[in-house]
Amino acid sequence: MSVPRLIVFDLDFTLWDCGGLWCDCLHPPFRMNGQRVEDRTGRHVRLYDDIHDILDHCDDHSISIGLASRTEQPSWARELLEHLEVTHRFAFAEIYPSSKLRHFAALKKSSGFAYEEMLFFDDEMRNIDEVSRLGVTSIYVRDGMTAELFYQSLDAFAEI
Repeated sequence: MSVPRLIVFDLDFTLWDCGGLWCDCLHPPFRMNGQRVEDRTGRHVRLYDDIHDILDHCDDHSISIGLASRTEQPSWARELLEHLEVTHRFAFAEIYPSSKLRHFAALKKSSGFAYEEMLFFDDEMRNIDEVSRLGVTSIYVRDGMTAELFYQSLDAFAEI
């Protein structure tokens, strides 16, 4: 049974919801309001419900985890990851305004893993199409990352 060596997630609408916006459309400064991360307008930023369980599975099975996000505000995305207390979960992070092809070239170089050893989740079909052409197994995320989609994708990866 084949298991990915690196699982890569997009951020906006894949790993988290920023109140229906991309993170670079928020209004810093970000702050904690109780257990909630909010921007200055009160827009709530949250990880999708199954994310911690998914990341735990990766850790429990020694699967490296990375991020590939095309955002115009990389410092905001990194700050939100800190507020959400998940920065330490990701061994690799390519967060900047550029093509996902550039992100994955950098991930391949920094991780040492071949594209065929990677599994990628993103909510934009253009990214799925582009990254798939590299040989990365790429999964379209319709309404935020779920455990069901994650485990189905692991099963599909194992059959490749």
